[in-house]
Amino acid sequence: MANHTAHVDFPGRLIFIGFGSIGQGVLPLVLRHIGGLTAARITIVTADDSGRAQAEAAGITFIKQALNRENFRLVLEPMIGRGDFVLNLSVDVSSLALIRFCWERGALYLDTCLEPWAGGYTDPSLSPSRRSNYALREEALALRRERPQAPTAVLTHGANPGLVSHLVKQALLNLAADAGMAISEPASREQWAALAQQLGVKVVHVAERDTQAPNIPKRTDEFVNTWSVDGFISEGCQPAELGWGSHERNFPRDGRRHDFGGGAAIYLMQPGAATRVRTWAPKAGPFHGFLITHGEAISIADYFTVRDGDRVDYRPTVHYSYHPCDSAVVSVHEFAGRNWRQQSHKRILLDEIVSGGIDELGVLLAGHRRNAYWYGSQLSIDEARRLAPHNSATSLQVCVSVLGGMVWAIENPGRGLVEPDEMDFRRVLDVCMPYLGPVVGEYSDWNPLHDRGRLFPEDLDESDPWQFKNVRVV
Repeated sequence: MANHTAHVDFPGRLIFIGFGSIGQGVLPLVLRHIGGLTAARITIVTADDSGRAQAEAAGITFIKQALNRENFRLVLEPMIGRGDFVLNLSVDVSSLALIRFCWERGALYLDTCLEPWAGGYTDPSLSPSRRSNYALREEALALRRERPQAPTAVLTHGANPGLVSHLVKQALLNLAADAGMAISEPASREQWAALAQQLGVKVVHVAERDTQAPNIPKRTDEFVNTWSVDGFISEGCQPAELGWGSHERNFPRDGRRHDFGGGAAIYLMQPGAATRVRTWAPKAGPFHGFLITHGEAISIADYFTVRDGDRVDYRPTVHYSYHPCDSAVVSVHEFAGRNWRQQSHKRILLDEIVSGGIDELGVLLAGHRRNAYWYGSQLSIDEARRLAPHNSATSLQVCVSVLGGMVWAIENPGRGLVEPDEMDFRRVLDVCMPYLGPVVGEYSDWNPLHDRGRLFPEDLDESDPWQFKNVRVV
């Protein structure tokens, strides 16, 4: 403990809601870096026995209790009060219900994903628009308008959403510096958006390639992943969503606009796990990723929008481009073949990951004068194991961002509902950097038209390589 920096002191109680792979990876980081927090003031409330041995070995109270809309208040009221912190790492527990509850009790809050109650992502009685991340975010923003003054509640602060919003800001500053622009660091949302527009950034891909592999291959009727299987499946079944840029000229034939809210994003009439896009990362090179719906695709696009009254003058197209580990790709293929019904077995990779794989996670800013620039983490499984227990490369990128968000929330306790884009990116990166492995920025001359049409004719927009029409794999 003496060798680790205590970033902030916290005198309250910490309540974990959910304790899967991310909760188990976050716990040692919290105990290392949040000063004054002892095991006696930590409680875990979770739906199954995953992680029980780890918690009990540390002397932490472990309560196996699934939460639902009928029982969550009764379960949580005795353990949450003013000055406490609720860390929601669960699935199927409503984020907005927990935020309202925390505000009533005077507690801080952070989650890694905006969750509805069980079934909310796949409720057939709801339109695709109404079961989207866009809809969940609009509900959250409405809650903020109802109560602008409240204890801090940080939305969607894992690796992505979360860390990637801070990487975008640093990448923009790197681009400006490399272009020889003499600028002051933006101090407002409007100034950040103006910088992105001035640089000519058309698209932001959250470009991730996971090459971690297990020593036990995926079996038939099994879903294998390097982080939450339930989380990946739930977001993969949602409609594919993306922030829709002002440069786009080719609206997707299966695309739909929302008839409510701020209008920064669109969705496709198919799940994200069935939608692929082209992108690039330094070690991976060009690759196809799944366009999995993620909150950052909406919040980043919205944050960097330049408006003239009601008219949008500038907005980048933003989406997630995810190539999970190869075992997960095969799992998704099998999952889709079962018409999106989950396999009977699931396995989260940790100890069985062999040496050498990495999770290359970053942001690709493209369409500007130097074409494309990727900035992010190239964390290996070997370094992740050296840095923190109970983690893979994938989970550690999430867990340290959770830690960074918690530190910021404790230091800023009265900010109400906050998205990652609205936080101090330097403070969060300061906490995260020691756990991210090599953090690099690299330019590329790759674009989505590269080497296209060589084998088969394609319907392309050759006037602008960064049209979504060219990025999407059809």
